Amino acid sequence: MVFSIGIAALGLLPTAFAATQNFDLVINNAVISPDGFSRSAVLANGTFPGPVFAVNKGDSVVIPTHNQLVDPGMRRSTSIHWHGFFQSRTSAMDGPSFVNQCPIPPNTTFTYQFDTAGQTGNFWYHSHLSTQYCDGLRGAFVVYDPDDPLKDMYDVDDASTIITLADWYHVLAPAGQETFFETGTVPIPDSGLINGKGRFVGGPAVPFAVVNVEQGKRYRLRVFAISCRPFFTFSIDGHNMTFIEADGIEHDPVTVQNVDVYAAQRVSMVLNANQPVNNYWIRAPPTGGSPAGNPNFDPNLTLAILRYKGAPDAEPTTQAVNGTKLLDEQMHPIASENPGELGSGPADVHITLNISQPNPPFFDINGISYLSPSVPVLLQLLSGAKKPQDLLPSEQVFILPKNKLIEVTIPGTGAHPFHLHGHAFDVTLPSNANVSNFVNPLRRDVYPINGGNTTFRFFSGNPGAWFLHCHIDWHLEAGLAIVFAEAPEDNVSGPQAQITPQDWESLCPDYDALEPEFQ
Repeated sequence: MVFSIGIAALGLLPTAFAATQNFDLVINNAVISPDGFSRSAVLANGTFPGPVFAVNKGDSVVIPTHNQLVDPGMRRSTSIHWHGFFQSRTSAMDGPSFVNQCPIPPNTTFTYQFDTAGQTGNFWYHSHLSTQYCDGLRGAFVVYDPDDPLKDMYDVDDASTIITLADWYHVLAPAGQETFFETGTVPIPDSGLINGKGRFVGGPAVPFAVVNVEQGKRYRLRVFAISCRPFFTFSIDGHNMTFIEADGIEHDPVTVQNVDVYAAQRVSMVLNANQPVNNYWIRAPPTGGSPAGNPNFDPNLTLAILRYKGAPDAEPTTQAVNGTKLLDEQMHPIASENPGELGSGPADVHITLNISQPNPPFFDINGISYLSPSVPVLLQLLSGAKKPQDLLPSEQVFILPKNKLIEVTIPGTGAHPFHLHGHAFDVTLPSNANVSNFVNPLRRDVYPINGGNTTFRFFSGNPGAWFLHCHIDWHLEAGLAIVFAEAPEDNVSGPQAQITPQDWESLCPDYDALEPEFQ
């Protein structure tokens, strides 16, 4: 079984000793009460959030995943996305159901195997079948860099500095989804959780999570938004934070007082524990829905405690202060990340994605609402599909020629955090900006489309089937997605051909043979 905090058992190895790390992951059902309300959930190794996976730069992972789901109120098949990993030659391991694989049936073991391939920083994992991760299957994944170019900025970076931000629902996800489709109202969480603990209005006084620090030390806080809907405004009373990383890409340091972290985004921030010994509130109020829509929900109850060594075991009495917020225009990749490497010249392929809602609550992109294909897109590519007319459904899959500069523009229409699988992208025109930045634009794998014309660029050098979708899981289920089929021929043969183990090839026949209630 995987340990609940993977860091302690793995230790930190020098980069030269990159290794294969083996984990064992059991997906099961159990009743939990992270905010004091008891409900059945979909869990990774019996915990929420799931165990932290921690490896070193250059490591590969082997993760046998055992589906032991039995609760008929929730989905009993599953799949897992390893969010932020590029999956070069292992598009089959990326996880989205019906894009990269068929779901894992109940009472089945499927082994995820992939190379972290030099990536470092903050990643995470979650179910990628319908809205299943809203029922609990989500957790953090950290890749440490012993030679981190920014390591002189902090003294402590370990399991104690990992912070997860989550929304939590008292209704099961399939029931919430059904209500959403009937009423058009996106489910509003009952509570927000920090490191798996929180409170709701009228509920019990669940002890808040505690982050322990020692005066005079500097801490790299790794903050993960593992939410299904809201974004969080993260701050710590009385303290500045220095932003240094977005979604696995280190950026030039920027000191601020609070940071917006959207669904599926991750950030690293350095906290200097230079204040008087005391307890301080960590705040992360979620934005998305209001107490008027769910009387259980009070965003201001999304709290944790920063406790200095020597402070009493008590809740803080500190007050929030409106300070400076991290802006998109301040985020620039560090020099070793080659900022501006995609240049300012015209793109080889330009794609505009227009979002509309002609039939609420369902979304269209360029007039089409995404529906999962009956055969995974990757399997179609490996079967010889090369042109749009070869793919089903062809109108939802965009063919990307290999080794080209791809530019995507999305006119703004609401706060939709879009995630691109298989790549990080340069945001050359952030939401609501008037001037493009081709010199040192921010780079990450999730970005919110908040207004104006957001434009980002990436290079099509990674063959595979790659999802692009809103990471508000309820919106994804309502059709807010497309698929990129990248370099079709190179998936089949040549040095970048996909690796497809036998258990992956068996997934579709096994899943298709299930009775409908198990699908």
